[in-house]
Amino acid sequence: MFHAADRVLVGVMKTPQDFTLARDEGWYRIPQKNAPPSTLDAAVLALYFTTAFKDEKWGVHWYAEVRGHELTRRKDLLPAEAAHPNADELYYKLQLGPLVRRDPPIPSLRWRRITFIESTWDRFAAAEEINDLYTSGVDGLYVTLKESGFFPEREIFIRESDIEYMADLAIPCRTGMVTVVLGDRPAPASALRQADPVAIRTAVEQMGGVKRDALHTSRLTYHSKDCHKD
Repeated sequence: MFHAADRVLVGVMKTPQDFTLARDEGWYRIPQKNAPPSTLDAAVLALYFTTAFKDEKWGVHWYAEVRGHELTRRKDLLPAEAAHPNADELYYKLQLGPLVRRDPPIPSLRWRRITFIESTWDRFAAAEEINDLYTSGVDGLYVTLKESGFFPEREIFIRESDIEYMADLAIPCRTGMVTVVLGDRPAPASALRQADPVAIRTAVEQMGGVKRDALHTSRLTYHSKDCHKD
């Protein structure tokens, strides 16, 4: 149905009420001011569930074909919420086909903040966890570290001294976090600025090794079991 290079946009689904709109009325809204570049080119919208979805939280369980879009005001999309502070703001209304369950789902191995993820159909079809969806210049390094059992987070926000940074890669460790920030973007003083697997491994060892909390371990086990079913 989809081609490997077709764009997939992963959007956050914050409430069961919004999921009902996507499922029953066939649309999803994105504020124009926060819309990622691929919004109007996306062939597929995937839905990332937040804590509001309890047992299905922190994972992509559903996706749908994007069949069109229009630009409209929030109050026209949700007339019952005309008093909302953003009522007059412009939103893209993505028109969706029927929702399809992603089996197995794509879990986030650790809790993390997600806005939008811009991906492709081949990545979406093959993804084992959320970080597999990202497309960036650190793909090779990410795969190397993942295969070594480090399971780094990609494009994750880090706060240090009340300043927020976006790290290309981050590995939570027992006594801190190893971060990699490439290019000229601002970064914490402790961040590694080169894609050097040896330096990263050394930094992880100096911080006591990878931190494997209960969530990370259980989701690895869950995904492994789910992926190898008959």
